[in-house]
Amino acid sequence: MRWKGRRGSENVEDRRSVRGPVMAGGGLLGLLLVLAITFLGGDPRPVMQEMQKLQPAPQAKQGQVDPAQEEKAKMVSVILADTEDVWKQLFQAKGQVYREPKLIMFHGQVQSACGFQSAATGPFYCPLDEHVYLDLSFFEEMSQRLGAPGDFAQAYVIAHEIGHHVQKLLGISDQVQNLRQRAGKAEANELSVRLELQADFLAGVWAHHAQRNWKILEEGDIEEALNAATAIGDDRLQKQSRGFVVPESFTHGSSKQRVEWFYRGLKTGDMDQGDTFSIRYDQL
Repeated sequence: MRWKGRRGSENVEDRRSVRGPVMAGGGLLGLLLVLAITFLGGDPRPVMQEMQKLQPAPQAKQGQVDPAQEEKAKMVSVILADTEDVWKQLFQAKGQVYREPKLIMFHGQVQSACGFQSAATGPFYCPLDEHVYLDLSFFEEMSQRLGAPGDFAQAYVIAHEIGHHVQKLLGISDQVQNLRQRAGKAEANELSVRLELQADFLAGVWAHHAQRNWKILEEGDIEEALNAATAIGDDRLQKQSRGFVVPESFTHGSSKQRVEWFYRGLKTGDMDQGDTFSIRYDQL
């Protein structure tokens, strides 16, 4: 993938040297307040912003940053900048404003507004603080354990999490969360799969426009992304960990579904073609 020579994002926060569950601007009490406001249906962002202004960031134990990761850190920043440019353009075309998320690079463990998470969780998006969280060691895991190497495979992962941010801005993720709270386990899982497949589609939409704008794709890149989508399908992961597959417990979709929805976004580039919620579940 061609990514060098383009601007990096200003919305990357590097916490890789921080060791321990540190949350700037409010700590545990602040987190509880944010969760309470969200539970009551309010918008926690103004409170979070005020906490960050009024309270200095806590002192954290510092660790060493792996210099071997620096090239990947630069790539992450460029990919995030590319998503900013693409989604600003697409939102503007619809008369809407794209609010840029932050991407937090961490090592081992991190505190977000959605709770304390370890690297074992994998990359994730927190809708409460509108941040993407990424431990760069996940890319090594993709390559070595999941068999999904390559820069474009890694860009797909980032673009998928940004897809969740797009869903947040469009009000989709909040609607799904409300529905899941009232649903039984099986229906809640189905809603989760629909949300994840749409994020895969939106990752493909980003790739379509990034290719059109900057000619980022090299030979084999599409195969890298499709291989990554295959590697993190629920059926593939369940087969590896359990030895058998339980479709009723899927929360992200099968390998086939993830590949198909990413490719649909890549082919069309049209964010309006990714309605995974109006299709029968067995037809996804």
